[in-house]
Amino acid sequence: MTATLTKLDVDTPYALKAEQIAFFREEGYIKLKDAVAPEVLEHYGREITRKVKELNTQHAPMEQRSTYQKAFLQIMNIWTKSEVVKEFVFGKRLARIAADLLGTSGVRLYHDQALYKEPGGGLTPWHADQYYWPLATPLTVTAWIPLQATPIELGPLSFAAKSQRFKHGRGVSEISDESERELARMLRERNFELVEEPFDLGEVSFHYGWTFHRAAANVSDRAREVMTIIYMDQDMRVAEPQNKNQRHDLEGWLPGLKPGDLAASPLNPVIFTRE
Repeated sequence: MTATLTKLDVDTPYALKAEQIAFFREEGYIKLKDAVAPEVLEHYGREITRKVKELNTQHAPMEQRSTYQKAFLQIMNIWTKSEVVKEFVFGKRLARIAADLLGTSGVRLYHDQALYKEPGGGLTPWHADQYYWPLATPLTVTAWIPLQATPIELGPLSFAAKSQRFKHGRGVSEISDESERELARMLRERNFELVEEPFDLGEVSFHYGWTFHRAAANVSDRAREVMTIIYMDQDMRVAEPQNKNQRHDLEGWLPGLKPGDLAASPLNPVIFTRE
């Protein structure tokens, strides 16, 4: 496979339907089959895995880790450390889907992150991503991109459908035993539907920053390898941080910016914009 063909594969538009956009906006998530070609996953996944192994600093035995540490190996902004990964993260195919789902004129990058759940890795507790982000509007979306077919035993992502509007649980959204316990109770009491399904090879999910989600433990003997790309409205503004995690994110992923600024640091380029 040539680099040119691979690059075309990450830019070619996906045939997103109006009913799929409507589903996403109502349910808070969507899973799209054949969003990424298998050969593209193989090509870029090889480099993503290589960088995860190179950059990982978590080597403690599973029994000595916190709940958060058991959930996954987490490596962020790999695009800044590999030109090959940058090609994938800067691909317009997934970014165009994100803009269409959000209904924005374009999207810029918040950051990428690899989430590798090791064999025997624990559950990823209930949480909402935007709890961590000092961003002014809910026009954010995470693309969750498994690098292999992901059956239930590997711990695929699951969603609380329609929970993007559920504001009562946002104060306990930090990933922890408490978030798993309290959010599970709140979501159950309000009868939010749990959507827990395997992912086919090439299937990608998108969810709003405020959609509550979790992932079960990996009970298999192989790693669950996932790449994620977080997109935001290209006109997003920085918000006043509401917790210590948002203060950390402001410094790390929006360097040099302050509340009220356009979220456009050198780490947040526009990936797709409409002509």
